[in-house]
Amino acid sequence: MDEKITAEILTRISGVNPRKCMRCGKCSGTCPAYDAMEYHPHQFVAMVESGNISPLLHSPSLFLCLSCFACVDRCPRNVEPAKLVEAVRLAVIRQQGGNHLKPERIPEIVAEEMPDPELPQQAVVTAFRKYAK
Repeated sequence: MDEKITAEILTRISGVNPRKCMRCGKCSGTCPAYDAMEYHPHQFVAMVESGNISPLLHSPSLFLCLSCFACVDRCPRNVEPAKLVEAVRLAVIRQQGGNHLKPERIPEIVAEEMPDPELPQQAVVTAFRKYAK
């Protein structure tokens, strides 16, 4: 793992300011995955704010979030906890190198996904944007 994931990196990726959170718990109260999650939406926000990122990186809660944005709708301060969870998830995937597409794999993927020989250029550009960051 090359780069240490910090609160600054996560706030930059997500665009969320965790300091706005007043810990009311409304986001967690509306979360449909609450019972399955080890860390709830308000805890994600609090842990990022405090810089306690390490437990989040290895938590199964990271992939149990449904990204339904119910927590975002419910937050009275517009903190957007789901975006923060998604940022942690993306940072972990990037650290593991799981989001990089190698050019030599494109023909194979294209053949699987789009059997039509007239591949729209947009699909190739989208794949590079998704997998090459």
